[in-house]
Amino acid sequence: MKALIIEDEKPSARRLQRMLEKLEVEVISTLHSVDEATNWFLQNEHPELIFLDIQLSDGLSFEIFDNVEVKSAIIFTTAYDEYALKAFKLNSIDYLLKPIDDEELETALKKYNEKRISNSGNMDIKNLKSLLNLSEAEYKKRFTVQVGQHLKLINVEEISCFYSENKSTYIHTLDGRNYPVDTSLENLEKELNPDKFFRINRQAIVHVNAIKDIIAYTNSRLKLVLNSFNEFPLIVSRERVKEFKSWLS
Repeated sequence: MKALIIEDEKPSARRLQRMLEKLEVEVISTLHSVDEATNWFLQNEHPELIFLDIQLSDGLSFEIFDNVEVKSAIIFTTAYDEYALKAFKLNSIDYLLKPIDDEELETALKKYNEKRISNSGNMDIKNLKSLLNLSEAEYKKRFTVQVGQHLKLINVEEISCFYSENKSTYIHTLDGRNYPVDTSLENLEKELNPDKFFRINRQAIVHVNAIKDIIAYTNSRLKLVLNSFNEFPLIVSRERVKEFKSWLS
């Protein structure tokens, strides 16, 4: 069996490839973006099976199918919650929830083989895309915070950054105020529009419009200056600098 992996997280792609090779699946290529995958499908014979992440570095993987008629069967690899998984089940789509488990991978391959034999493995991509409703409208537009006995709404356009300190998470607004929020930076990464927000390190997520200056810093890192933030230095970690520069452009 020949398979293609489309996954923007290279460590995840490498791990999945090793797992597949143990199950005697030949991985013919590993792709990391919508553009790369689209061009590949236009120039190569399509494989029997695709392992497809939903969110890629340059957009949603569904955009591939807007440009190319892909005839391969698909097993989705996803970090999305049960809402997405229900949609997969409704469409009889196989899926693997990250981090991928060896046993679940083997079961998914068995499901694929059963569908191939019964010719019932056709994927309705448009229907699935509609069910998932994965669009910019799904990203967080506002947050509710408590101020004394009152609740205050903060639109994302008012936010300079999110940061964590002393095991708590805070919103820092453009007018220099801090508000605690009952969530983690990990959850916020999934809820925020990645075109507008970037996680620069373990401690902070910044809004692109709040960046006033970018300064070269020690050990090939970058220091950011925001409109009013002075809780601690905002340093882009060395391993994220390349991705940060790409995000800016």
